[in-house]
This record gives sequence, C-alpha cells and structure tokens, in this order.
Amino acid sequence: MNPIRALLVPTLSGALFTAGLVLSGMTRPGKVIAFLDVAGAWDPSLALVMVGAIGVQAAAWWLSRRMKAPWAADAFVPPTFRDIDLRLIGGSVLFGVGWGIAGYCPGPVLASIPTGGTNVLVFVGAMLAGMKLFQMFDRAPVRAGESP
Repeated sequence: MNPIRALLVPTLSGALFTAGLVLSGMTRPGKVIAFLDVAGAWDPSLALVMVGAIGVQAAAWWLSRRMKAPWAADAFVPPTFRDIDLRLIGGSVLFGVGWGIAGYCPGPVLASIPTGGTNVLVFVGAMLAGMKLFQMFDRAPVRAGESP
C-alpha cells in the first residue's frame, strides 16, 4: 500500500465531509434542532442533505463493487455483524436523544471546534468522557470483523 495514498485519501475525504457539514448547516445546532422538531417549526432542508448523502453513498457503493481493491487499503473488509440487538437499539436511542438535546453529533461537533464556543467544548468533553466510560464498563466480547 502506498503510504502517501493511505494518508491522502482519508485526509481529503475528511476535508470534503467537513466542508459538506459546514455548507449544509449541520454544524449549527439550531438548524439541526429545527429539523428534528417535526411537530413545531420544522425545517426540512436537512432532509435534502440526507438525500444527497444517500446518493453519494449509492454511487460510491456501486463504484466499489467494480473495483479490485480500495484506494487506501489492501482489501475491502465488509461488515460481518448484522444483528439488531439491545446494545444497538440502546446506543441508537442514546445517540438520538443526545442529538435532539444538543443539536450536535460527533462529526459536526468536531468540525465546529475551530469556530465553536464553550458549548462545543463542553459537548466534546462529554462525548470523550462517555466514550471512556463505555470502554471502562463494556464487557461484551469483540466480534469477528469489529475493531476492539
């Protein structure tokens, strides 16, 4: 694997993702909360962002099925775990509640660090603390194809 390509592809992907988050307004908690407020002052504009993201993912998936190997790895490693269990549901609910309360999720809040204020730093601190607590208390075995 070419080490420059292995660094360049994820760096450019991250920069493009960050630009998309900023341009779409996903780094503005008020816009996200207005999108989630379907019974009140609903702002449906982020639905267009999601539809666009699904289109980009569909094109990338189609392209990847025709490639012999990925650009920044030796081989494609598809996920093997497909069960819907209590951990997945619980994590999804916790994520959704946090997103609805704060208006941030991990990608947009990290993109907001350079321009964000105290609320961004508090969210990032709480997110990192939650990740550490999960690591400390998680007793589930690591499944094949998952990272520890």
